[in-house]
Amino acid sequence: MRTSCQPALPSGHSLTGAASRPLVSVVTPVYNGGRYLAECIESVLAQTYESWDYVIVDNCSTDDSAEIARSYAQHDPRIRVLVNDRFLNMIQNWNHALKQISPESAYCKVIHADDLMVPECLERMVALAAAHPSVGIVTAYRLSGPKVDLDGAVPYGVDVVSGREICRITLLDGQYVFGSPSSLLIRTDEVRERERFYNEENLHCDTEVCFDILRTADLGFVHQILTYTRRHREAVTSRAGRLNTYMSGWLRVMTTYGPVYLTPEEYSRRLAWFVRRYAVFLAKAVVQGKFRDEEFREHHTGTLGMLRRRVSPSQLSRGLVLSSLPRRLQRRFQSA
Repeated sequence: MRTSCQPALPSGHSLTGAASRPLVSVVTPVYNGGRYLAECIESVLAQTYESWDYVIVDNCSTDDSAEIARSYAQHDPRIRVLVNDRFLNMIQNWNHALKQISPESAYCKVIHADDLMVPECLERMVALAAAHPSVGIVTAYRLSGPKVDLDGAVPYGVDVVSGREICRITLLDGQYVFGSPSSLLIRTDEVRERERFYNEENLHCDTEVCFDILRTADLGFVHQILTYTRRHREAVTSRAGRLNTYMSGWLRVMTTYGPVYLTPEEYSRRLAWFVRRYAVFLAKAVVQGKFRDEEFREHHTGTLGMLRRRVSPSQLSRGLVLSSLPRRLQRRFQSA
């Protein structure tokens, strides 16, 4: 790990000089987020770093999201509001929103409509990224609901770590520093070079793309709380918790990027650990009757089909998973 000390931020002063302040494109994709959107926009307007433009992409909301966004755009020319001609699914809208960023921007900062940035967020993140051209992603501590997280993996005093090293730590030890899209500042070149920045087949595509970027880039970490992720029933995290997409998402990440970052022995061991946990989860889900829910059933059918395609018998016996399920479900998954 590389170590450097973060300078204090005196009142009224910036970490980057006025003559060299790269443009940040801030992006908010929104669908029926009117309840929280004004707070989100206000957190952008409150930034101590002023070299930004802001695009809000409304995905055919049926509430007042578009009206709220336009009311702010009328008073600040840095804000643009776009309304989709047709409804897109969530991740398609994320990708569409990222296509709208300024061609002059050096960095991209997603902030979801129900999340917030603290006033120094852009200032701190841009300063770190500008000082270290090898950094492709910058993250920091965040307030997630009532708790502070994304800590532990990067020691205090270390602000840049090898991308490959942090990915290995994440896969081997489960220490997670990426947070949600709202937690990250991304070098815009990393966005532009991908036709679809997020994998639209994976609900946890934000984690997946971090592993992809960090194959060739470093991670920057600011040891300060810079974002707030709101937890509520309408949030994506609520659906993810109900279906337990986290476990299936990590299996997708492990089978895709485990061979990239881990030795064959490490990959085999960690993959077996992940799948054993998944097998226990599936067995409990059967007992609890969760497979009667069509969305739950289809999601995990797809996950097991993915495992069947990606995991060879020499790496792991598929029977470890399938033996946990009733025979009628085994037959269904075998044909997935």
